[in-house]
Amino acid sequence: MQISKSLTIQPHFILRYGLTVQATLVFAFVALTAVGAWVEIPTQPVPFTLQTFFVLLSGVVLGARNAFFSQLIYLSLGIIGLPLFAGFSFGFAKLIGPTGGYLLSFPIAAFVTGYLVTLNGKYIWTIISVTVGMLIIFSFGTVYLNFIFFNDIAKSLMSGFLIFSWWDAIKIFAVASIYHQLRK
Repeated sequence: MQISKSLTIQPHFILRYGLTVQATLVFAFVALTAVGAWVEIPTQPVPFTLQTFFVLLSGVVLGARNAFFSQLIYLSLGIIGLPLFAGFSFGFAKLIGPTGGYLLSFPIAAFVTGYLVTLNGKYIWTIISVTVGMLIIFSFGTVYLNFIFFNDIAKSLMSGFLIFSWWDAIKIFAVASIYHQLRK
């Protein structure tokens, strides 16, 4: 697809595979995101988990559309009662609690990351793409945390974003590295 003379979007490599393989991978990332939620270091009000790692990895591995659906399915299954969220929790109440903004951002972040990664095949661009996805998660999460829990933007930034920055920098580089190994 040609957007301009200088920008060409390459189809995502996963689209070479049939629908059965794509669907299997979508559901694999639903499961991986749940496992990432269960790997938890409890902190209040937002725990350290591996969820965002798998959300962003779904974007680069599955591509925009499939990653969006994997995260939408993850949220839907958690809302209807499967214990897929951090602490083996579930239900709509998680979306209106302190972590709701993070959870609601997952499909959007996965989509944007998956889209951006198709614009350029370079490693540095992959890092930028994954970083944008992470910033989407933390923007939604921190703003939501501020309105729902703290009503103090400085506390929200500290407890909902800055505390995680070192942890998420590691995840960003890990996602980019895994993606580039898979592309080979």
